[in-house]
Amino acid sequence: MQVSSIYRGARISAFKCREVTREIQGKPVAAALDILTFTPRKAARLVEKTLKSAIANAENNNNLRADRLVVQEAVVGEGPTFKRFQPKARGSAGPIRKRTSNIRIIVTDEIEIAPSRAEKRAAAAARRKAPKAAKAGKKAAPPSAAPAAEAAPETAAPETTTTTQE
Repeated sequence: MQVSSIYRGARISAFKCREVTREIQGKPVAAALDILTFTPRKAARLVEKTLKSAIANAENNNNLRADRLVVQEAVVGEGPTFKRFQPKARGSAGPIRKRTSNIRIIVTDEIEIAPSRAEKRAAAAARRKAPKAAKAGKKAAPPSAAPAAEAAPETAAPETTTTTQE
């Protein structure tokens, strides 16, 4: 089920706010909140407020669990622009545009939470190591050969091998 929250008239330009919303799309809400908490931007505070509102809407209005929610969509559109003027030289005026934005966040529980890169790498490494460990157990040298190899003197000359190309 999709649940949304909209923050209209946020006092920040849409361009600045889009940088932050791009980072959280497709992420679980816990990871998105962590990203927003540690992002040192005004836009992050506004997006975090909207995301918390969407989570609260999902929990209270639709009885969804927050740990299963994923940010499906985080969109920032331009809101109304306040137009002001600043006096300039020789009696002229320069325009000032105070831009606002509308932040819309949609969370859903229908998307599977994908494992993170670190989790994928750990799983792949575990799969690679498991067959090697099994093979190493089959080809292990007898226990009596190991001490003989360690007893060899360290000053022995290294062996040289020659290869021929056919």
